[in-house]
Amino acid sequence: MISGISLPPQRLLKRAQDWLPWMITFGLGLSVAGLVWGAVVSPPDYQQGHTVRIMYVHVPCSWLALFVYCFVALMSVLYLGWKSVLAQSLAQAASPLGAGFTLASLITGAIWGKPMWGTWWVWDARLTSMLILLFLYLGHSVILHADRHVDRAAKIGAVYAVIGAVNIPIIKWSVNWWSTLHQPASVIRWGAPTIHMSMLLPLLCVALGFLVLFFGMLTMRGRAIVHARKVVKPSLTT
Repeated sequence: MISGISLPPQRLLKRAQDWLPWMITFGLGLSVAGLVWGAVVSPPDYQQGHTVRIMYVHVPCSWLALFVYCFVALMSVLYLGWKSVLAQSLAQAASPLGAGFTLASLITGAIWGKPMWGTWWVWDARLTSMLILLFLYLGHSVILHADRHVDRAAKIGAVYAVIGAVNIPIIKWSVNWWSTLHQPASVIRWGAPTIHMSMLLPLLCVALGFLVLFFGMLTMRGRAIVHARKVVKPSLTT
């Protein structure tokens, strides 16, 4: 048992491992179907034309970048409050995945921005706060590996992750708080989405596929981290 909270990490991760082939298959299937749907079937935008199709990668990656950091922050709170090694291991496993989604969001955003704005990058409030998010992910991963004392590194990393969560609402509401080139939210917003269903459905399909793939990769990484901790420092799971 884990000190402070009754979460048997090996049992929970073993159960998730049993579902792993289904998660990977389902996630890949949804992602590919949504991407093909968006690239071939969905109509071009009346203003942006076919350039808008980068949206089917950019937007789901952006959503996952924010979701994963919220997940990391939540797991960090569980670790700080209840010393849950499982929660901390999942935070450690999720952080590089979130960094990957954030990097993909920034790259695809630059590709989309070039024809729309005439430049690859501007110090726009949304873009800048997303870049900060990437640095937060990288900083979290560095902290967890910078100290040989695993417990101390985990505690510092958890505090860092929780404090860094202040950037999430800034990213979300930056387009409303400041004058930016980035367009306002068209799906996750107060009121009905402003995007047409012919574009919204493939977008949600890709986003759900990416989400399922994230949990599949999280399961693989989380199980490996918990196992490594039992080998290196058994006292962490007692």
